Amino acid sequence: MDLYETNKDYIESTFSSAECDYMRELYQQDEDKRKNIRSFSKAYIATTKWVHQQETEIEDPLTFENDRVNVVWGDCKEALKRFPSESVGLMVTSPPYYNAREYSTWPNLQAYLDDMRIVIREAYRVLDNHRVFVWNVSDIVDNDNMEEIKCWGERKIPLAAYFIKIFEEEGFRFTDDIIWDKGEVQSSRNKNKPYPFFQYPINCYEHILIFHKHRLESDTRYPCSDCGSLNVKSNSYTCKGLRSWECRNHECNRSESDRGKRYSLKTIITQDEEVREESKVPSDIATLWRRDICKLPPVVKINNKKENKLGHTAPFPKAIPEMAVNFYSYKGDVVLDMFGGSFTTAIVAAQAGRIGVGIELRKDLFEDCIRNHIQSNGLILSETTA
Repeated sequence: MDLYETNKDYIESTFSSAECDYMRELYQQDEDKRKNIRSFSKAYIATTKWVHQQETEIEDPLTFENDRVNVVWGDCKEALKRFPSESVGLMVTSPPYYNAREYSTWPNLQAYLDDMRIVIREAYRVLDNHRVFVWNVSDIVDNDNMEEIKCWGERKIPLAAYFIKIFEEEGFRFTDDIIWDKGEVQSSRNKNKPYPFFQYPINCYEHILIFHKHRLESDTRYPCSDCGSLNVKSNSYTCKGLRSWECRNHECNRSESDRGKRYSLKTIITQDEEVREESKVPSDIATLWRRDICKLPPVVKINNKKENKLGHTAPFPKAIPEMAVNFYSYKGDVVLDMFGGSFTTAIVAAQAGRIGVGIELRKDLFEDCIRNHIQSNGLILSETTA
């Protein structure tokens, strides 16, 4: 069955002739019903994305290779502008923490948060719809430099709380906070002062914040995943920005109460059996992350000669991007870390059959570290400058 012809009236009243030609080129009819519906759905979804991408003109868009780790040198605020809209399947990063390293400092906390907001806002445009952004951040102790009266003291700064607010203001939906338990602490601070107001817990955790993007696509219909029909009606919202549809094709499967298939763009994506099967989550990763408090030791970067064997001062454990990549992406997806660091995320993504991409500002500091890390994992580096 030619599902383009079946849905022709709606398609050609919705899309331009060039867009219809684009869909026709992508749609490959198949005698197998399931394969035919899948091909039509993929072509239709790709066309709606293409239409959306044309709304933002990108000069010299970045392209990436799927058999190597893609390194983009430059400021991520500028580099992200060269990504087509909704071209990234997953984002995983640990941002520079406020004034925690000498190579990333700000005059005050507000300046830091303003910079991060710019990145988060552009990331919303770049992340594909109904996909996930994993943001690993720690609460820190520092001086926020925000008071008119200058104070020498430091305070606990709840970065995770600030970021949840910023992400939601920029359109993301906060869905989870996984606590990374870093294990036993080595500090002996205040052991010799057993008095009230001298006792404070030593930090041994970080937040792994999970955000979803649900951009409401106006009245754009999506084909029924059981029959491929676009004869559908709006059903309800699973959450803000995520609309579901109900099939009105009476030749399709119906419930006892004569209701049609109910689905959304997200369920079309996540219930694709072929894609799911080739991207199954390994049992050891699923077991490790069953609880929302996960105990992982920090990365050991200093050897017995007091040398930094990794060449980077703030690497995070491989287990974090392994969880993110396996839980929230499919093989072939672009996985981006806009604060590339030691490129652990991009390396893990490439090893898992995804397209690993990282952006790094400080080539002057970390080029050797990044090259060595990629090559030591048996991968090839592809680089460009933003």
